Amino acid sequence: MQVISTLLPIALGIVMLGLGLSLTVADFKRVAVYPRATLVALLCQVLLLPAACFGLILLFDPPPALAVGMMLLAASPGGSTANLFSHLFGGDVALNVTLTAVNSVLAVVTLPLVVNFSLDYFMSAEGAVGLQFDKSLQVFAIILIPVALGMFLRHRYPGFADRMAKPVRITSIVVLVLALAAAVFQEFEHIGEYIVAIGAVTLLFNVLSLAVGYWAPRLTRVGREQSIATCMEIGIHNGTLAIAIALSPTLLNDSRMAVPALTYGLWMFLTATAAGFLLRRGSRDETDSPSATAVS
Repeated sequence: MQVISTLLPIALGIVMLGLGLSLTVADFKRVAVYPRATLVALLCQVLLLPAACFGLILLFDPPPALAVGMMLLAASPGGSTANLFSHLFGGDVALNVTLTAVNSVLAVVTLPLVVNFSLDYFMSAEGAVGLQFDKSLQVFAIILIPVALGMFLRHRYPGFADRMAKPVRITSIVVLVLALAAAVFQEFEHIGEYIVAIGAVTLLFNVLSLAVGYWAPRLTRVGREQSIATCMEIGIHNGTLAIAIALSPTLLNDSRMAVPALTYGLWMFLTATAAGFLLRRGSRDETDSPSATAVS
């Protein structure tokens, strides 16, 4: 089990490398094409959702480690799964790619801030140590450096990047599945009660994320396709990142903090699919006004 935990930072690096292989500099420049949609989505992701998650935690009062795990999940950006769901249900996938790119960069700053606040608020009595400067540098290293390397390979060797995309994705999935199995094994005696304690919170947070992701842009007159994209981007958090940071022996090293992201992942596919069908059904009955369609 220790070997698997030690491999987690490497696994996360592989995940982020895979993300970088799918990105180009143009994905960041596209912010200028979708200024309003990007700004609304980022405000929801960085400010509104962590605040909403904090409120849910205060309401349901789960155990402290699970509360920190929830906040870690809330601070995690979207990922490639959001791009897939957006594609399936008529969202603007180009906007998803842009939001994933920008959110991944912002997470280097926002994620340690949210996690440190959560540890201080919920686990100060247990003497928990947050992501200090050296650990924040590790977050930077395992998120941005692999992404930058992947983008360099995509730019310089596009054929190689295309060939490597699938093996990198498969490798990361295998290692992370093993890590999850290790986490479940470590907490086997308590996993049932943890899921009961956090199940309702993760479900509500998931539904709230999807709803905010769609209606916040719509209320600010963002087009329907872009709003579907932000719905999936904000509603489908990068649970892989949250799990890896929770389990990594050099970061949080607490398997309990991985339980919310694991539980969230079980709900996520069901709720995102249901939301996608509802939005696609609604698109048949609603035609965007010229002003709504033009604003992005």
